[in-house]
Amino acid sequence: MSKVYKKTSGNGALTLYLGKRDYVDHVQNVDPIEGVVKIDPADLGGKKVFVQLACAFRYGREDLDVIGLSFRKDIWFKHLQLYPAADHKPTLTPMHDCLLKKAGEQGHAFTFDIPVNLPCSVTLQPGPDDAGKACGVDFEVKTYISDVADPEEKLDKKDTARLIVRKIQFAPDATGAPGPKADICKSFMMSDKPVHLEASLDKELYYHGDPINVNVKVKNETTKTVTKIKVTVDQTTDVVLYSADKYTKTVLCQEFGETIDANSTFDKSLTIIPLLADNKEKRGLALDGRLKDEDTNLASNTIMRDGMDKEVLGILVSYKIKVNLMVSSGGLLGGLTASDVQVELPLILMNPKPQEVSRWESKERMLPLRLSTFPQQKKDEEGGTAKFNRAKLLMAVQIERLMTKAKKKLEYLIGRTINKK
Repeated sequence: MSKVYKKTSGNGALTLYLGKRDYVDHVQNVDPIEGVVKIDPADLGGKKVFVQLACAFRYGREDLDVIGLSFRKDIWFKHLQLYPAADHKPTLTPMHDCLLKKAGEQGHAFTFDIPVNLPCSVTLQPGPDDAGKACGVDFEVKTYISDVADPEEKLDKKDTARLIVRKIQFAPDATGAPGPKADICKSFMMSDKPVHLEASLDKELYYHGDPINVNVKVKNETTKTVTKIKVTVDQTTDVVLYSADKYTKTVLCQEFGETIDANSTFDKSLTIIPLLADNKEKRGLALDGRLKDEDTNLASNTIMRDGMDKEVLGILVSYKIKVNLMVSSGGLLGGLTASDVQVELPLILMNPKPQEVSRWESKERMLPLRLSTFPQQKKDEEGGTAKFNRAKLLMAVQIERLMTKAKKKLEYLIGRTINKK
């Protein structure tokens, strides 16, 4: 285990240990939360010790809770009594064994099974001046001292220790299905022939940070001129838990200075990369659940299972790409008589599965790194087998990936600059 996460209560009586903070939703099941609590009975004052896992939706400022207003709604929670020992006796796993060595003789193991119908962690990006916990769906493991499992009175902070964890979902296996395609044929006043617009994507799913090629085909049979092409990516966030609140935010808007003359055709791929780095100031933008002091990315698409209750999911996230042709009539009126032709394409953004990647995390995404393509052993000169230094190999590959991504980003930015000119 590379790292152990721990949190100690203010009075020092409780210490919570976890081996990881990301728990993967595999659709059929979710990784169990396996942890240990170190308990010092001398400081309990005759009270009991519990551990709780809660999935909650926060939709207001935390500092307002102190005046009797609660902007937190529990979607699901479960309590376990650890001391004195009760009915909870989990089957010990290698994770438990490692954590129990850290905690010593006073360690008490626990396991939580996360239901598959619970939402994944989603954070709504706070504004520059917002303080306190961000709004969104989060999971919290908390151990506390109390007489009862679910106390009515608010617990004293010195009697609790808590850690935020994430329930995450990775991209499903590629189906090989072609990407979405949309087309439109639009006619204009004073013109007896239309403009044909077709847009498509190469595939149905993209990883965060991947370049997205939008294939655009235009057949302009009119006497008008297409002065530019605008491509936008919109994120739609549907808050279904407490209201029918649904709003859309643009995460990318890029104009391409492509001119399509009258009675001509156009066929080209336009490359876009929607990134969180370009949207840091947008309040309310949905992000994948964020842990303290860690970067994240734009929220992944919500994957709905058959028969799942939408309201339990709390927040639904989806994306769409809009392709706009700005058509000008020309002449003296020019832009005053301009119109546009638009099509929309659904977009799926997710993170790659961990078994297919090395988890080198940039601020935007986890770079795909198929480890099976790299040797873990190599032959020495005498034909024997020498162990390859895996850590150095991964570091070299990660550096190569970083340089490749930086090169693509530079080419992309140069292309945008040229198009603007």
